[in-house]
Amino acid sequence: MAEEASVPGEGKLIGKITHYFGKIGVGIIELSDTLQVGDRIRIAGGETEFEQTVDSMEIDHKKVDTAKAGDAIGLKVEQKVREGYKVYKL
Repeated sequence: MAEEASVPGEGKLIGKITHYFGKIGVGIIELSDTLQVGDRIRIAGGETEFEQTVDSMEIDHKKVDTAKAGDAIGLKVEQKVREGYKVYKL
């Protein structure tokens, strides 16, 4: 059996927030799995929990459609986030 840290409605853990740029509303996510534009994600931590669709993401200021485990991506987030918040793919 595969070890999945997946609970219905929670999604699969794919990364965590490592930095947040408040002025531009961008979170940096260190990925432990793949992520694509169009994927639906959930970000949770502290008192915050919300879902959003990945409209665009960047690696080193270049737009990408797909990112893989080990990549650190920049993503415009709909709410304030903090370091350590977990990111799940729904």
